[in-house]
Parts: sequence; structure tokens; C-alpha cells
Amino acid sequence: MSTSFDFSDQIVLVAGASGTLGTATVKRFRNAGATVCMSARHPPEDGDAAALLDADNVHFYDADFTDEDAVEQMFDAVIADHGHLDALCTLIGAWQGGTSLDETEVEAFESLMNVNLKTMFLAAKHGLRHLRESNGNLVSVSARASLEGGEGDGPYRAAKAGVRLLTETIAEENLGNVRANAIMPSIIDTPANREMLPDADHEGWPTPAEIAQMIVFLCSDAASVTSGAAVPVYGEV
Repeated sequence: MSTSFDFSDQIVLVAGASGTLGTATVKRFRNAGATVCMSARHPPEDGDAAALLDADNVHFYDADFTDEDAVEQMFDAVIADHGHLDALCTLIGAWQGGTSLDETEVEAFESLMNVNLKTMFLAAKHGLRHLRESNGNLVSVSARASLEGGEGDGPYRAAKAGVRLLTETIAEENLGNVRANAIMPSIIDTPANREMLPDADHEGWPTPAEIAQMIVFLCSDAASVTSGAAVPVYGEV
């Protein structure tokens, strides 16, 4: 069943927009009528993400979301160009594993915390005042793995648990002003994940487009009673 949403006259910022999920999310919001601000460290050079740079109602803003000054300047530029912000989707993240905690280098731990948790924190810190003005929405990406410990990827799980808890905190601190929800993927059906797990049941994995539809839903009036949620997007796995 296809569900449509209307985001006409709304400004949506997608951080991590050059990734597979980010690209799908930009497409979904654009198709729903939103003006979409794509943000990543560098403009995408090829593929679907690069094609969006020429699309109507899509604007690119480069920013390193681990750098607070860069994040603040990016939000200032978005507001200067568009006047307001209605939704913020923080989709930046990366998985790394393979070593037990006692064998994990400090640099690897810090890198995972920076790319998964610090980016979300800085986006929320500098985006929230604009979202309060519009009674807007924030959606972050946590992970199913954040719900329990596991072997070989403890720092990733801890970072994604932090994303979920910060999202719940934002919801509590902004009741009546900003709705904040986290999505909880397990394995997303991407070419990279298929290559990494060639023998898995790929048919049960959710696609980026399906997860993007959930992100759009959470930013819509259809989800007006939902805030502080950790929403499973596991597919059939």
C-alpha cells in the first residue's frame, strides 16, 4: 500500500544525505513537496546522490558534523536562505567491529563516538532552536544493536544507545514544541551489506526507500501523537 504525504512549503534538512539512506530520504521528502537541504562533508560526485544536486527544491550545504563551528555555520546558511526549518533528520553514522573491547584502540572508539553520537548531538544542539520556532520534528538513527551488548562492536552499540537516549531527552525537554523520534534499523538492504553478508536472507532486509518512508511519516502530521519513540525498522529479520 502506498501512502503519500504533503510537505509543501516545509524546509527539511537531511544530514548524511550522500549515504544510501540519506539519498533515499532526500528523494522521499522531495517527492512529498518539501524543499530539502542536503548536507554532507563533500558534495556527492556520482550516483543517485549526485543526481539530486540538480533537482528542483534540493539544495546542498557542505559541513563536517563533528566540527561545531561548521555545523553552526551550516544552520545559519540554511536559515538565511530559507527562513525557517521544519524537520531535521540526522542520518550520519558508521559501523565498525571485529575486536573485543580490551583490544579496541582508543582512536577507533573515539572515531565511532564522533561519527555516530557527536554528529547527532551537534546537529540537535544547533538545530533545536529553529525547530522550536516551527514546532518541527527531529528524527535520528539509532540501531537495533543498541538494545543489548554483543561481541566485537561494543563502541558502536554504545554510541547508538547514546543516540537513542539523546533523542528521548530531546523529546522530554521540548514537549509541545518539538517531536523527536529515533528509528532502529538492523541490517539495511544496501549493496555494501549484501557484499558483506552474501549468504544472508536479503529478501527480509528493509530497503533504504522503505526506511525513508518511515522517516517521512515520523515528520508528518500523521505521527503527531508520537515523540520520544524508538521505532523498529527491522524488516523481516
